[in-house]
Amino acid sequence: MPGKVPVKTMPAPAIPADVPADVVATGQLIPAIERIKIFSDVQWEEFVLEWADSLRDEYDRVERCGGAGDMGRDVIAICKGDNSIWDNYQCKHYKNPLAPSDIWVELGKLVYYTKLEYYTYPRRYFFIAPQGAGTRLSNLLRNPDQLRTQLKQNWEKNCLKGITTTTEIELNAELTDYLNQLDFSIFEAKPPLRLIDEHAKTRWYVARFGGGLPPRPPIDVPPTHPTQHEVIYLRQLLDAYGDHLHRQVVDLGDISMRIDLQEHFYDSRLEFYSAESLRNFSRDTLPPGEFEKLQEEIQSGIKDDVRADYEDGYRRVLSVIKSARFLQLTNHALINRLSIRDRGGVCHQLANENKVRWVK
Repeated sequence: MPGKVPVKTMPAPAIPADVPADVVATGQLIPAIERIKIFSDVQWEEFVLEWADSLRDEYDRVERCGGAGDMGRDVIAICKGDNSIWDNYQCKHYKNPLAPSDIWVELGKLVYYTKLEYYTYPRRYFFIAPQGAGTRLSNLLRNPDQLRTQLKQNWEKNCLKGITTTTEIELNAELTDYLNQLDFSIFEAKPPLRLIDEHAKTRWYVARFGGGLPPRPPIDVPPTHPTQHEVIYLRQLLDAYGDHLHRQVVDLGDISMRIDLQEHFYDSRLEFYSAESLRNFSRDTLPPGEFEKLQEEIQSGIKDDVRADYEDGYRRVLSVIKSARFLQLTNHALINRLSIRDRGGVCHQLANENKVRWVK
């Protein structure tokens, strides 16, 4: 009998020695430079709009015009100090680096619509693409005169029927004279890595690309004298102390003999300022509304405790905040940056907004 043919076994794939829990749950994080390549056209324009938020020191406002009737303007940015000055960010989500053929119709739209004074000529004009500009286009953008010449050469092929679907736009003598007067040094392509780096400074980055929130900055110590912003929740606390003592409490001097209440008052201010710092942290690192969602979750979780019967308002404060410290809030974006002190602070924020009352 012939001998058995040995069976070759495939080598086992190399498995990392340590696999983090978050990788098991969600898989390996896709680098931002790769993720932008799979965005839809709409997501790409939204990303550019988010990125422009990092330029708020330069611009008074940023608007998205993309869609039918945008006349060659996807995202426009209005400069501070002079609202007649603006920059255009033209979004192109192609699988390859931009080539000259990708931009002729956009330049044609700019020439045509500014000639008709539908809008003014921009200060700067950026092409924004996930793969950036190819070598040919990059070289051309650095040569304004050559860019102008090639636009005229490519007008009939790309712009004659491409600017608008309702009519053909010929490059006649009048339009040519206007084109020759325009500043063609305003055009450039934005490198995608620079976009990502600047987008990382905005509140939109983590929601768009993941990777976790940065560490929280140190929490401010409450000022010695309460501010006007604290009036409502502190008044509610003093009323709760009065309800507990069965007498009116106007200010801290009225509880000078009760060290426990004074300590509670001080701790409550620490909690409030901790929650305020979390609000600011959320404002800087997450899209709008995330902190308000946290407040709503905590308010929903403490409602029954607020409604319950207590001997007095101070007992209600103690019980409600104790419950807030043990609420399950595992699904919220801020959960890994949420401290015990923040939970009590959110209760005081709710009291400061008259959404919670300690004395019935």
